[in-house]
Amino acid sequence: MVRGKIEIKKIENVTSRQVTFSKRRSGLFKKAHELSVLCDAQVAAIVFSQNGRLYEFSSSEMEKTIERYGDFSNEYFVLGRPQVQPYLEELKKEMDIMVKNIDLLEVQQRKLMGQGLGSCSVAELQEIDIQIEKSLRIEIKVLDERRRLREKEIRERLLRPLLPVTLHTEKGEPEGGYRTKHSSEVETDLFIGLPVARP
Repeated sequence: MVRGKIEIKKIENVTSRQVTFSKRRSGLFKKAHELSVLCDAQVAAIVFSQNGRLYEFSSSEMEKTIERYGDFSNEYFVLGRPQVQPYLEELKKEMDIMVKNIDLLEVQQRKLMGQGLGSCSVAELQEIDIQIEKSLRIEIKVLDERRRLREKEIRERLLRPLLPVTLHTEKGEPEGGYRTKHSSEVETDLFIGLPVARP
């Protein structure tokens, strides 16, 4: 009989979760033991339960395995440091460039606001003048577009309540006209007495 695949997610039922933890932990330690025997590997597994209980397996003394792991980790990170150092230096260079660019932009902004113009050359003043003119043209275009859209919105609001309708004269001829969206067909004939059914 083929077992169906189970979805890998946290088991909500506490009892089922504890049973699964016990079975899977035993299976994990069994596989670790098999790996160490079959392949002559040094294997260690450390598991903490949800309640904080410690379970461990080691093919040799756990302390020696952990000590070996610590030595290996230190060697790995020491070897990796030369690769990290150039990366950090590159980041520092980029940061210095960004700081200089920010300083230049701040100086340029102050000049555009009319501050510190005494130290500017004629060419710099002409460039500032061109930039200000460009900014003004853009601002005028934006204001014109906003005014146009506002006028369009006002026109649409004024025309919205009026809906085209066709009125009929006494002769039955259609006649163009308008009514509001709230109006409805109403009989305006006056009757005295009980209403008479129309044919």
